[in-house]
Amino acid sequence: MPDLLPTVPDATGHFGPFGGMFVPETLMTPLQDLAIAYEQARQDPAFQIELDSLLHNYVGRPTPLYFAERWTEQLGGAKIYLKREDLLHTGAHKINNALGQILLAKRLGKSRIIAETGAGQHGVATATVCARFGMECVVYMGAVDMERQALNVARMRLMGAKVVAVTAGQATLKEAVNEAMRDWVGSVENTHYIIGSALGSHPFPMMVRDFHRVIGIEARQQILEKEGRLPSMLVACVGGGSNAMGLFHPFLNDPDVRMVGVEAGGDGIIPERHAARFQGGKLGVLQGTKTWLLANDDGQIELTHSVSAGLDYAAIGPEHAYLQSIGRVEYTYATDTEALAAFKTLATTEGILPALESSHAMAYVHKIAPLLPKTDIIIANLSGRGDKDVEQASKYLL
Repeated sequence: MPDLLPTVPDATGHFGPFGGMFVPETLMTPLQDLAIAYEQARQDPAFQIELDSLLHNYVGRPTPLYFAERWTEQLGGAKIYLKREDLLHTGAHKINNALGQILLAKRLGKSRIIAETGAGQHGVATATVCARFGMECVVYMGAVDMERQALNVARMRLMGAKVVAVTAGQATLKEAVNEAMRDWVGSVENTHYIIGSALGSHPFPMMVRDFHRVIGIEARQQILEKEGRLPSMLVACVGGGSNAMGLFHPFLNDPDVRMVGVEAGGDGIIPERHAARFQGGKLGVLQGTKTWLLANDDGQIELTHSVSAGLDYAAIGPEHAYLQSIGRVEYTYATDTEALAAFKTLATTEGILPALESSHAMAYVHKIAPLLPKTDIIIANLSGRGDKDVEQASKYLL
């Protein structure tokens, strides 16, 4: 297995043939300035000390690595551990990145923050850090997502954020990103855009990954303490791919650790009824980066569907495209039905309500664990809690 960590991305933000900077000329200078500021920050011990302090005292890190004993016994195969990102302040892993990026915005002298959100967890995390640091906050969110994630809309507004409904197109995450980028083009002098996943133009995929690496760093130390060895398999859901990159990255150079990313299969692999980019997707450019995406033969972006707002997106982060291309990470999918069943199973078996995004990873674990020997160890990333999804899940499950 080649040593991947020092080599990607390169200086131009490419992960092999993927990634890069495909943005309007107006944004080239601010992106280059951001890349320089990030490089300086990552080499500044004071920056890391401040970030680590906030992650511990404000956010609640480290998160537990929890042995799902009853679920393991029920399935009768591999031992299952859950990395409990759902226990963080704001209820998901998104706060790791939001904190890191707002500290960068401070270094750049920005006073206004914009963000996009699908499931609302990144929007909540961004509103939270803006309240903590006294910055103006504007969050763009598809009107469809605002309806199915009304609780998170209320949380953002209570913390002082302006939530802008996006009604164009499918009115979900892709359109929210479009509106946020339009805003940024006209306001770069005083505004920083906190992208919520490991996608978009360089340096965002690298930065977001790095701010989430704490997930995998902790999980590695915790499993060695608990089991005295590395896991057999890592599993995480993949929309843009931030929680998965955070878990996977510290293990990339461990060839015996199998990694599986789980995309949104929606109603099955039917055009415009899923969001599984590696199932019939194409190489293309969307919203600043070259990666695998769902498009028709004319190159037009296809509609997507998932019961999970956070996975309902037409492209995947470029590092995931790279890892799939070299065979280091496997990618599969779970359907809406499978994710909802896993939501219910984890609730009744372990007393944990997983986010519908995370439920896709749990659905794969439910499927694969019984097929593996009891000596195997699975770590699944429970990237967020399901409070926000109770009303929606109840329509299907109660």
